[in-house]
Amino acid sequence: MSTQTMVMTTPGAKTRPRVRRSTATTAWYHLAMVIASLVWLIPMLWMLSLSLSDNKALTKETQTLIPQGFTLENLLGVFSVGLTSRWFLNSAIVSILTTVLTVLLCAMAGYAFAKFTFRGKTIVYASVLAGLMIPKEAMFIPLFTMIGDVSMHNTYAALILPRIAAPLGVFLMTQFFSQVPAEVEEAARIDGAGPWRTFFSVMLPLARPSMIALAIFTFVQTWNDYLWPLVSATKSEMFTITTGLASLQGNFAQATELGSLMARGLIGSLPLLLVFIFFQKHLIRGISMASGSK
Repeated sequence: MSTQTMVMTTPGAKTRPRVRRSTATTAWYHLAMVIASLVWLIPMLWMLSLSLSDNKALTKETQTLIPQGFTLENLLGVFSVGLTSRWFLNSAIVSILTTVLTVLLCAMAGYAFAKFTFRGKTIVYASVLAGLMIPKEAMFIPLFTMIGDVSMHNTYAALILPRIAAPLGVFLMTQFFSQVPAEVEEAARIDGAGPWRTFFSVMLPLARPSMIALAIFTFVQTWNDYLWPLVSATKSEMFTITTGLASLQGNFAQATELGSLMARGLIGSLPLLLVFIFFQKHLIRGISMASGSK
């Protein structure tokens, strides 16, 4: 009995330090994540504090996370000053339409590259992926010239069309469709479905996680884009929220009202925060499925 007791208790004695070490590692990991989150949140908290502060009080002190002269006037008056409401609407229209068109176009291209065989397929696919290595700033001059030749500047089309060709989106969708078994397409063909019916009725529903991930990427990048709207949109009524807020910094009256400016920036970034909060699970799932991880 004593030998059996020693045999049974010895493993327990050896595993306790491992359990404690694992608990300590987990605690340090969570502490590091909390610190990293606070570092990321400090600029947001500072912007929130300034937006809740009185503009006159901010002329004396701005380096604080505590609102100076607490007021909601800045937040309530965001859309009543200038063309902020129009800029917000422009960003919403451009971002939503760009997202829909980009996801649809990339899904079609990815399906073609993954499931169809045609002459020059490898060269065409390599050419598409080569777009990932070209800085978008390097394409501004030819894009500006092309759109100017057809008199499309200061239009929604000029803000949308240059973005819908997304090499990263084509790559993600190609990776996903290449993992779909060929038996799925064969079953659809047996049921009498043609290529288009197979794509829209069978493949697209299967690709929903990857499409959501691509949609989030596209929406965030389009909403945050500053350089192309700055180049293409020269009329203030066609500014997006990013270029519109930047234009206010050149206005002395608006630049001195730091609380109002931060309130507009906070409202302008709110859609992105909501997208990540509500779709973060879909984003992680879509990326993992596109990369082929189990």
